[in-house]
Amino acid sequence: MSKTAITLIILFLILIPAQAVFFNNLVLFNVAVPLVFIYLIITLPITLNDSLSLTIGFLTGLAIDILSDTPGVNALASTILTFVRKPVFHLYVSSDIDLADQRPLPRTMGTAAFLKYAGTMTAIYCAMVFAIEAFQIFNLELFLLRVACSSVFTFVIIYAIACLTSPGREKRL
Repeated sequence: MSKTAITLIILFLILIPAQAVFFNNLVLFNVAVPLVFIYLIITLPITLNDSLSLTIGFLTGLAIDILSDTPGVNALASTILTFVRKPVFHLYVSSDIDLADQRPLPRTMGTAAFLKYAGTMTAIYCAMVFAIEAFQIFNLELFLLRVACSSVFTFVIIYAIACLTSPGREKRL
């Protein structure tokens, strides 16, 4: 088993219970919810097989749905997020040179590219979750407030996790 696979398994075993037990209960002003488990999807290796990455995305969302009692919301949003992961990555990083088993992290992409990539992915996921959850946009102001606040809250925590888990010098792709 490769180092990347072991890292992903450890992240899954840590982030899923942490999301269900801690982060789901950490709500700011009844608006902002940190959806930190998407760090696992955001940092999947770009060269990973599409079928495998979609399966990982779906199972990650399904695990959160089971533990959080949100039937299908996170499974659908996580699968869609996994699907748009490569196109969003290629918006900020132009080449696939030397991407073998490398995960998108600040040290592999460069801090600026990672911030743009993670910010975009977080905003997409938060918009999808709150749109699916409401299934209609009945209160547009509340919807936009929840998406914006949750995106910022999630992004800050994800960036902190990325900085803590990927020590070392920055290497740009």
